[in-house]
Amino acid sequence: MGSNLGMHQYILETKHLIKDFNGFVAVNDVSLQVKKGSIHSLIGPNGAGKTTCFNLLTKFVAPTSGRILFQGTDITHEKPSQVAHRGMTRSFQISAVFPQLTVLENVRIGLQRATGLSFHFWRSDKTLDALNPKAISLLDQVGLADFAQEYTASLPYGRKRALEIATTLAMDPLMMLLDEPTQGMGHEDVERITALIKKVSAGRTVLMVEHNMNVVASIADTITVLARGTILAEGTYAEVSRNEAVMQAYMGTAAGTTEKAQQ
Repeated sequence: MGSNLGMHQYILETKHLIKDFNGFVAVNDVSLQVKKGSIHSLIGPNGAGKTTCFNLLTKFVAPTSGRILFQGTDITHEKPSQVAHRGMTRSFQISAVFPQLTVLENVRIGLQRATGLSFHFWRSDKTLDALNPKAISLLDQVGLADFAQEYTASLPYGRKRALEIATTLAMDPLMMLLDEPTQGMGHEDVERITALIKKVSAGRTVLMVEHNMNVVASIADTITVLARGTILAEGTYAEVSRNEAVMQAYMGTAAGTTEKAQQ
């Protein structure tokens, strides 16, 4: 009975995950539990193992040892495509990689993947046009409906990141993995993308790596702090920001961390 409860409560679990790169242990005994329907943030200083964790979860890197469970199923040895098919999608996997296409066409490619028409560019316009209403609806969700016919290359940086989220949503994932979604953005774009993540998280789970502590503080339900490949602390922002070990890992107070993240 306890097992069924765990499967229901946690959409993603890792058990004693270790990744050793020829003697360098990037991830060391990490056991994560991500609650279904939550926004869960991985934070930590540079070199803490956050990106390696993401690569392990999405199967771009194989673990040295440990297990990964998604919806109670062991996915430790599955391929990236299998994991994506199960409903765990990382934003860059289907990001706007076609700058010469319009914003609408990029989202349509995401929808093609979801319907099994992946990259069938030779299909008739009529077939592809049938995807337009859904594509426009997704663009509307991320505030890009007015940019539908713009070429992706001409979009400002923050809007390109919003398009990545739209193409990810086109796959209708149960769980979205966002790798530093606000990196390199100005204040206005950060606020827009933060609000967007909060909005699209309704009905799904979000796991994100994020350096900006203001973003983490405003939308994350649970925060896992990594340092040197191990979990240093976990809890709400209020809990982890008061943690002495966390403050030392960032070489300053929680306030200092915020300032550092914004620089």
